[in-house]
Amino acid sequence: MSQSVLVTGASRGIGRQIAERLARAGYDVAVHCRRRVAAAEAACKALQAQGASARVLQFDVGDRQAAADVLAADMAAHGAYYGVVCNAGTHRDAAFPAMRWEEWDSVIRINLDGFYNVLHPVVMPMVRARRGGRIVVMASLSGLIGNRGQVNYSAAKGGLIAAAKALAVELAKRHITVNCVAPGLIETEMIADLDVDRILPLIPARRLGRPEEVASLVAYLFSPEAGYITRQVISVNGGMA
Repeated sequence: MSQSVLVTGASRGIGRQIAERLARAGYDVAVHCRRRVAAAEAACKALQAQGASARVLQFDVGDRQAAADVLAADMAAHGAYYGVVCNAGTHRDAAFPAMRWEEWDSVIRINLDGFYNVLHPVVMPMVRARRGGRIVVMASLSGLIGNRGQVNYSAAKGGLIAAAKALAVELAKRHITVNCVAPGLIETEMIADLDVDRILPLIPARRLGRPEEVASLVAYLFSPEAGYITRQVISVNGGMA
């Protein structure tokens, strides 16, 4: 039986590319979404058309009970996950003096609380399965160096890095690796409102990254060859940091 993996926020962009790469590597993929069910179902159908096994899970990663209920039901049907990619996230940018409390709370709830809400229900089943595993947390350049107008997002992503490093220590002897991937500016909907021509000179590579370039790194971290890599933050940012 193929090993099952969960990719949150997998209906589009980087998450969808990650789901496709892991499916090609032979994993059964749980494609998570919050609201874009049609897009998630389309992603699953594309994977199934290539001979992969895929299914849709819908819940808000910021809703602790909903996450626990859906994940418990999925594990009851498909067994403990071999790996999890915590990719779901959001941003609500504003200068800090003008940042409303709901802009702070929603970004922390989805990005940082989502780490606990998704991983807490699944880690002990992974441990009990006694087959090792992989956890990859999608951080951000913003969590490493901070970005103007993203105090909330930088706080959440920086917190994810610290949480992942601590979890990596706890799980290392169980042969479950925990790493962060920190993308820079990647061609997705998240940068649709940015002035790319103004930003490009700030990127040493002089181009935006592609979702598949991030996905290929995640796929490597899931591979047997990456079994001794844990507690690391690996950037994909064209040399920005």
